[in-house]
Amino acid sequence: MHKSCHHQQHAEMEPNQHFLYILGTDVLSERTENGKKVHIQISGRQIIQTKLRKSCSCTTKRLKNVVMDFFPVLRWLPKYHCREYIWGDVMSGVVIGIILVPQAIAYSLLAGLKPIYSLYTSFFANIIYFLMGTSRHVSVGIFSLLSLMVGQVVDRELLLAGFDLNDDDDAISNSYEWNGNNSNVTAFNLTLGGLSAECGKDCYAIGVATALTFLAGFYQVLMGVFRLGFVSMYLSESVLDGFATGASLTILTAQVKYLIGIKIPRSQGHGILLTTWINIFRNISQANQCDVITSVVCIAVLVAAKELGDRYKQKLKIPLPTELVVIVVATLVSHYGKLNEVYASSVSGAIPTGFIPPQLPNFNMMHRVALDAVPLAIVGFAFTISLSEMFAKKYAYTVRANQEMFAIGFCNIIPSFFHCFATSAALAKTLVKSSTGCQTQVSSVISAVVVLLVLLFLAPLFYSLQKCVLACIIIVSLRGALRKFRDVPQRYHMNKVDTLVWCVTVFSSALISTEMGLLIGVLFSMLCIVVRTQRPRTALLGQIQSTAFYEDDWEYESLCPVPNAKIFRFEAPLYYANKDFFLKSLYRMTGLDPTLEAAKRKKNEKKQKEHLKEGNRGTIVKGSDQADTALHLVPKQVDFQTIIIDCSSVTFLDTAGIITLKEILKDYNELKITVLLACCNPSVIDSLKRGDYFGKDCKKMHELLFYSIHGAVQFARDRKGTGSLRKDARREA
Repeated sequence: MHKSCHHQQHAEMEPNQHFLYILGTDVLSERTENGKKVHIQISGRQIIQTKLRKSCSCTTKRLKNVVMDFFPVLRWLPKYHCREYIWGDVMSGVVIGIILVPQAIAYSLLAGLKPIYSLYTSFFANIIYFLMGTSRHVSVGIFSLLSLMVGQVVDRELLLAGFDLNDDDDAISNSYEWNGNNSNVTAFNLTLGGLSAECGKDCYAIGVATALTFLAGFYQVLMGVFRLGFVSMYLSESVLDGFATGASLTILTAQVKYLIGIKIPRSQGHGILLTTWINIFRNISQANQCDVITSVVCIAVLVAAKELGDRYKQKLKIPLPTELVVIVVATLVSHYGKLNEVYASSVSGAIPTGFIPPQLPNFNMMHRVALDAVPLAIVGFAFTISLSEMFAKKYAYTVRANQEMFAIGFCNIIPSFFHCFATSAALAKTLVKSSTGCQTQVSSVISAVVVLLVLLFLAPLFYSLQKCVLACIIIVSLRGALRKFRDVPQRYHMNKVDTLVWCVTVFSSALISTEMGLLIGVLFSMLCIVVRTQRPRTALLGQIQSTAFYEDDWEYESLCPVPNAKIFRFEAPLYYANKDFFLKSLYRMTGLDPTLEAAKRKKNEKKQKEHLKEGNRGTIVKGSDQADTALHLVPKQVDFQTIIIDCSSVTFLDTAGIITLKEILKDYNELKITVLLACCNPSVIDSLKRGDYFGKDCKKMHELLFYSIHGAVQFARDRKGTGSLRKDARREA
């Protein structure tokens, strides 16, 4: 036990191998030279100076490594096995590109932007992640949750700027003048100082979106610089699933008006879901029959195709391009049936070809959306990192989480100059990508080429595409998130607290707002952790027969009670929030409150002294009164002399926890009861030493601390035997 003050275990070292460990404020270097160990003590300042000198040095090799770390494509692309990888990458790239086009056009409704901007976003995100990403399988691009969050901010700023949110023009020609194939932009004019007078509603909307996207990417890069990836740990699986499900309800609600072809005022603030449904039922009599019929047919086809694809996915080499087929057929029917002119069905409008010249994001807008970019950044990198690590584990390779934050950050910063909005990894497309033979991020370049072909040549063909068709694609894509309601019973059976966190996050995201739902989910999840550690499980332990193991006597049968000792287990860290519960549980389970017992004994001693004084004075006491008095003077019989606290589940101690243990030690010692600690981890031992629990210079450490419960029990038995021998020796004397 004397060696436990350091708790160091040294491994065998090879010759000339350095071994560094901290000793006080210095660092001790140990190496073997000619069979002899040489110890060199180096000050902490020298170590820091050496590390700084090494990290700040700039050599050609170091510069090359930095560049290759920042652009991982430079490492793996020269080693690309073309014959082995190219077919899978091309196949998966084409499939994802085919899926991206209809999704990009559809998700523009969520973002409150024109479809062309979604196509830009899909193109640039794939190119940048190809250069900077470390995952081979992740598909980065537009994501429904981020599109919804962007759309809510865009709608709010449009409303504050005085634009009519319900004034949806079918054509985009009011914002652009396209001069043949040159694609000259005359009205879209974002100046360096802000939005000009020529900027209309669509121009203002993309200005808000690019400012928001730039800030989100900036935050993500800052997180990478300061290595704040740990923030994603606070987004538990229950919180993320609940957030995605709650946001899916909001997305579904926002698309209903397009499904049935009605115009309702766009709701803002909290409670959007409820107010939107109220407005839908108020205006349901104005539903467009053409849109309703189209929606029913499209949803039926999409759902049937999805179900067939799920059922026969093992036999299908590539997923069915159902969305693309539905869009092509619906566009042809709408164009030749003149559904917009005859039935007033809302269509997508003109989607120009080519690229808009890059512009700086509107920096004057950034102070208005700075807070909105925070949840956008956190959700984006949380989904990206989790998916990257999940598929890296599945296919047995490694990803660098810090580089992933840089990659997704620049996937937002750079495209914001090209009229794009926020992106992240998306689960559905990543699953499709991996299942279609993807080997590397070359598939992202192929997907970008498919989107580029649409941007350069095919975009105008989608003019007659009905918005209700896009809404159907969005709603059917929510199947996975909405199906999580079916998993609630299984989730509840597995863990009730996580189910409660999921439900709170779902309903707060849906009924309040998506941003507030995420915040409430995180705070409630942390509150649950605090509550669970505030009232953790406690137990008295018994010995398993003929072994050195001890377990809960309520959970296991045929355990042997340890004579003359109580073994108490506390299954949580001991800190300020649960110290009172710790004391109450200890007193209740051992059946002895040392403070009350000490007070009673002092009171009894005082009464005994008074009784003796009265007896000396010749006071006559009746028999019954004398018996009662004698009964009160007898102290409570305690059936144990040792308390062993099992600290195996105590992960840390704070100041309040240390003080609590010191008080227990003092109070029980006054009653001649020994308190022993067992199974403490190094962190707890260090806290106890710093709090002088073992006295100065750890003199009492070997008497109070033990590596195992059995060691503490043996010590208590040996001590009892020694005490009995001393008593016998005194009697003989």
